[in-house]
Parts: sequence; C-alpha cells; structure tokens
Amino acid sequence: MARLLIASPCFNWLLSVGRGGSVGSQISSPSSHSPHTSHTLYTPGKWQKKGISDFADITAETLTFLTVTAEYQVIYIKNLSLPDCFSPSTVRSSEFCSYAKLAISTKAAATKQIDESLKRLQTDHIDLLQHHEVIRMEDPDRIFAPGGAMEAVVEAQKAGKIRYIGFTGHKDPLVHLRMLEVANQNKFRFDAVQMPLNVMDAHFRSFERQVLPKLVQDGIAVLGMKSMGDQNILKSNVVKPIECLHYAMNLPTSTVITGIESMPILNQAFEAVRTFTPMSQEQVKALLNRTRQAALKGQYELFKTTSQFDGTAKNPEWLG
Repeated sequence: MARLLIASPCFNWLLSVGRGGSVGSQISSPSSHSPHTSHTLYTPGKWQKKGISDFADITAETLTFLTVTAEYQVIYIKNLSLPDCFSPSTVRSSEFCSYAKLAISTKAAATKQIDESLKRLQTDHIDLLQHHEVIRMEDPDRIFAPGGAMEAVVEAQKAGKIRYIGFTGHKDPLVHLRMLEVANQNKFRFDAVQMPLNVMDAHFRSFERQVLPKLVQDGIAVLGMKSMGDQNILKSNVVKPIECLHYAMNLPTSTVITGIESMPILNQAFEAVRTFTPMSQEQVKALLNRTRQAALKGQYELFKTTSQFDGTAKNPEWLG
C-alpha cells in the first residue's frame, strides 16, 4: 500500500493517508516492491503557529492517521503546547504516533531534549526519536562517542521513554553510509532512516542508488523526504507535483513525507494518493530521462549543494 505522510507547518501536526488498509502498530520495514505503513513524521518547526480553523474543511472521514510532535529546539516553538484536539485526553495513543528530533550533542544535552519533548508531547514515551541533520562525515563519530547523544538515547529506550531510534540527513549519501557503518561498529542497528528521495536524486549524489538498497536489505524503515526539494525541483519546469509524489511513493519506502501550507496543497497530496498506482519500469525510465539534464549538477537539490537547509550551520550552538 502506498503511504503518504503530510506534515503541516501549522502547529506540528501530521496526517497520513493511504489507499485502503489500516495503520500498523509498529514501524515497518520496506518491502522489495510496495511501500508499507510507518509510524513517523516530519516536523517543520520554524513555521508560525496557526489555528485549526485554517484547515476546517478536513473531516474525520478524510483522515486515516493522525500524529503530533514537538520540535527539539526551543527557539522554534517556545512555549508551544498541543492543541486541545490533539491532547492525550482527546486522541487515544493507539490513533497517533509521536516523533522527536534530537540535535547532535552531548549525553547530558540529549537527555534534557528527550525529557523536554516528552513534556511537550504530554506523553510518557516517544514512538520514534531521530538524530537530526546528520550531514557531516564526523557527525556519526560525535553521536557514538563516549558521552555522546547515543548514550542518552539508548538509556531512554531501555527506560521505556523511546520505542524506535533513527536518524535524518539531507547532504550526501556517503554521510548516511558512514552513519550506518559507525553504528555497525558499535553493534547498533537503527530502526529508521530519513533521507531525500525524488526524481532528481537518482542523477546526483543519489540516496536512492547508494543508501536505499542497503536499508531495504537490512530491513530498516525508510522515510523519504524532499520529494519536490522545497519546491525547487518544480522550478525546473520538467516535472509536475503529482509526478514528484508518485515517483517517491513508487520507491521501496516505508513512507513518503510531504509538507502542506494550504488547503490546495493538502488536496494535492490527497489526489496523489487517490491516483497512485505502481509505476512500470518504462514509466520510471521515461520520467528519469526527462529530469536527467536538469538534475546532473544538483542545482535543484539545494539541500545537497548549499547550506541553505543546514540548521546547524546557521546555528552551530545547537551542536552542543
């Protein structure tokens, strides 16, 4: 079943829609052919908080899955509390999953971030915690170093505060492979990995070609993001939004993540799910041939080629 997760910039809430089926009780690993359900989401914490009325047209019948999250940096969501409609007293824990991102920092700082996220989420556990923005070759060594963030994460998992552990990154597939290598050296296996997967990635520093096969082989849940490259891919004028979503959904991922800023964008995501069917090899080849020339230098994947998307580059103090 194709699964598309829709991240809202409103107050860190998320919808997941699929073509039939039900939401599983665990993070699922990808199959060799079709995407499975996954319990996770992306948190665009920089956006200003809006009211639920901005999306008043969304009905209960429209939604398959609902979840909320807390951003790891207080500067983004200072004094943020969950809307009443997402509070534990309103939504049963079986109906949503929580996710938190963790800055690459020390054990002490990571422990504090975990506890703050639990408080903001008004829960006693987080379903998925991910080391966020692993974008430098030295980041894995910092995370797994004595006194590093991984020690806090593993202790929190043993204490029942965390169910699953993953990491995110957008810069270079070699960094992701390095993270997996260092984890293996430390006899650790990640449950989930988040990375860019889109119609242009296949042509330039490709996560799809270098990292995705390993994750599938090892049974690690794949979270695909940046299917439109923050809309930059659309500026190439060689591919349409629905095509971007369908291409990403066709890959062997656990889930594909897409953002929403308005009802039209949300409806576009719903339309992508309604109209999705597995793509043939000929369709995939044709789409990649069409995007190849525009993609070769990475000019539409700015998260790979510039520091524009690197939060820790702009805020080095987050690294602890």
